[in-house]
Amino acid sequence: MKKVADILIHKGSRITSVTSDTTVLDALKIMADQNIGSVMVMDDNKYLGIMTERDYSRKVILKGKSSTHTQVSEIMSDDLPRVNPNDTVDFCMQLMSDKNIRYLPVFDNQLLSGIISINDLVRETILTHEETISHLKDYLHSSM
Repeated sequence: MKKVADILIHKGSRITSVTSDTTVLDALKIMADQNIGSVMVMDDNKYLGIMTERDYSRKVILKGKSSTHTQVSEIMSDDLPRVNPNDTVDFCMQLMSDKNIRYLPVFDNQLLSGIISINDLVRETILTHEETISHLKDYLHSSM
């Protein structure tokens, strides 16, 4: 069974972060430049939360706040469940579905080691199915 560690091997464990006093606009620019949907919020290498596109749309736009004057600490999500590298893809998919979330921070002990998204989980599931199909085809061809 595939694990979070397998996803981090494929995608890497690079973490894009901003400090809690970064403006929402600056965080959005970083997200756009890197084509990502979230940034970790960290001060002094300590994880505080995550700011996502959903946080922006629901906590800035819909509330009439200013992206240039609002800090990420005001809108970040700080209550996401944490997963570890040994958790399974199935467990993470169920967790995301139950909590209606799209991102999970990955911690190895108390150290932030990455982030996974629902897209990462879907990609890993498709890859697993493709590998299974390939193995089955090889088995069928070898038995003929």
